[in-house]
Amino acid sequence: MTTTISSDLTNAPVSSKEIATVADIYAYFDGLFDQDVDADILFASGYLRGFIALVATSFGDEQQVITTDLVGEVTLKLKAAKSELSPQDGVIVNNFWLALQGFFVKL
Repeated sequence: MTTTISSDLTNAPVSSKEIATVADIYAYFDGLFDQDVDADILFASGYLRGFIALVATSFGDEQQVITTDLVGEVTLKLKAAKSELSPQDGVIVNNFWLALQGFFVKL
């Protein structure tokens, strides 16, 4: 069963299982390639994966539980890198990140 992450610009299926660890996020991102998602979703997931990987190394390994601190640090890094993206791409990435957080095991 899947549910849909909705935002103004993106729709992406998410497993009905909550995302609890960094490895779960990576598995979700990998699974997008097997689904019929648009290029914006694939772009946003790849962009986010880079930031998550960067931040996660300072918190532990891939099996670590997603924490409020980890999410906050990824959010700060994304805001700091805002100028790397066009305004439209920035909205796509931000909306995808915010929607994805709704599937994290309650922090």
